[in-house]
Amino acid sequence: MGRIVRTGDTPAKRRNLHRRSCAEVIRMLSQRHTIDDEWADMVSFLVFSLRGIHETIEQSAGAWDDRNYWKKAEALRHKWRWTEKKSEEIAQMIVKEDWHLIANEMIGLIPHFSDVTINSITRGPDWWVGARKALVKELQNPESSTSTT
Repeated sequence: MGRIVRTGDTPAKRRNLHRRSCAEVIRMLSQRHTIDDEWADMVSFLVFSLRGIHETIEQSAGAWDDRNYWKKAEALRHKWRWTEKKSEEIAQMIVKEDWHLIANEMIGLIPHFSDVTINSITRGPDWWVGARKALVKELQNPESSTSTT
């Protein structure tokens, strides 16, 4: 029997999609000069994308653990551990409406996505419209939340 090659949806492909989304949103946020509803939606979308990165890391690391490549799994977890922490910190700032603190967080995220090449913006408002409302609702009702990105 031949080797089965999966060409469909993989954690790495989803991670790259989330990384691209983060990089694009950070770039667009850096070019905005006003804090408005769309800005808040964009930042909330960024939180969901960071959570998505964290989820794919756990999926990939779990696969490495299953194959007894625990060093590789732990290295992957260590490299991306910051995504869960930052997503929760920014989410709390959004709920508290600490907009001035979020700008500093965006600056801190830039180095994490500097390797993502963006020749053109492929994400539009339809990607993030309503993200803030969904995030606030999720954080106020944690038992009924399901993360979708």
